[in-house]
Amino acid sequence: MTLDTVHTSDLTADPTQDATGTRVDTPDIAQDAAAGLPAIERTLEALLMVADEPQGLIHLATAVDRPLTEVRAAITRLVADFDGVAGTVRRGFELREVAGGWRIYVRPEHDLVVADFVLTQNPSRLSQAALETLAVIAYKQPISRGAVASIRAVNVDSVVRTLLGRGLITEAFTDSETGAINYATTDLLLAQLGINSLDEMPYISPLLADGADGFEDLP
Repeated sequence: MTLDTVHTSDLTADPTQDATGTRVDTPDIAQDAAAGLPAIERTLEALLMVADEPQGLIHLATAVDRPLTEVRAAITRLVADFDGVAGTVRRGFELREVAGGWRIYVRPEHDLVVADFVLTQNPSRLSQAALETLAVIAYKQPISRGAVASIRAVNVDSVVRTLLGRGLITEAFTDSETGAINYATTDLLLAQLGINSLDEMPYISPLLADGADGFEDLP
C-alpha cells in the first residue's frame, strides 16, 4: 500500500468500537480532548468540505501536522461516520477515494434533488470573478484550476466550486502525472449562451491587449 492511498480492505474494521461492539475513544481522540483540541476527524472534515480536488493522505497529514498513521485511521472513522455504520446517522454525503485522494461527494440517491436545486432554484447571478473564470475555462479548455489561477493571478478555488455547482463546467479528466483536475464547459453553458457549439463563441483576441498573459494563442 502506498503512503497516500487507503484501500477498501483498510476500511472493514471500525476503530471506534471494541471487540464487543461498544463504542470507544481511540488514543488520538482522547489526546485531542485532553489537550483541548478539536478531534482530528472534525479538522479533516472541515478541510475536505472546502477542497475541490481529492486530497491525498500525505497532503492532509501535512495540513493538520499529524502522523500519517493517525490521519489514515481518522479517514477510516470518517468514512464509517458518514456511512452510518458506527451507530451514527447516514449522511447525505459520502467520503470517497478517487484519483489517489479523498473527497466529499453528494450521495447518488440525492443527485436529482441537488441538481434541481442548484440549476433551477438557486438562480442568483454570477459574480464578475465567476464570469471571468468561466471565460478563461471556455476559451482555454481543458484547463486545470492552477492554470486558471495563473492566468487570472488570483485564487479561483471558490469560483470553480460555484461554476461546478451551477453545472456550467465539469471535470473533464485528471492528469495522470500531476493529479490536477482539468475542467471544461458543459452543454448547459451553450444553452445559456444560445449557441450550438464552442465554435460559435466570439473571437476574443481583438478585445485583448497585445500579449495578454495566457491568451496569446486564441483566435
